[in-house]
Amino acid sequence: MARRPGRKATAALQVLAAAGVEAHIHTFEHDPRAASFGAEAADALGLDPRRVLKTLVVTTGAGDLAAAVVPVSATLDLKATATALGLKRVALAEPRRAERVTGSRVGAISPIGVRGVRRVLLDGSALAHGSVLVSAGRRGLEVELDPHDLVRVCDALVVPIARE
Repeated sequence: MARRPGRKATAALQVLAAAGVEAHIHTFEHDPRAASFGAEAADALGLDPRRVLKTLVVTTGAGDLAAAVVPVSATLDLKATATALGLKRVALAEPRRAERVTGSRVGAISPIGVRGVRRVLLDGSALAHGSVLVSAGRRGLEVELDPHDLVRVCDALVVPIARE
């Protein structure tokens, strides 16, 4: 797994390397005016937005956080997410809290090596692809890997949580 010279490997890339996961790094020039970080990545890399995944942080009634990973072409179904977690409801975490707890900026939160979340949920549609892309922990930096490897390194629960 190659990385750009002079840049420290992100937590996500360190986890992948330690786990021996074959992954490919993709970079693009991030536009700070982009309205949707995930759509920006799919467009910039010329990829099917169903293969590019976004990580959304949700909060439970008890204040715990979970990471929900869905295609950038979809929206997160909060009710399905709550059900998968065995809860009555969840809500999207406030961006500042998500950044503070995970240590990553919104638009760069990776499900791999993410800190401060109790559970990672992955929408089952990801398994339909030979490879998927998720943030590598920095805006403009994506990592491509087999979705089964993503499940393994995140200890993710695979559930239907996306709405197209």
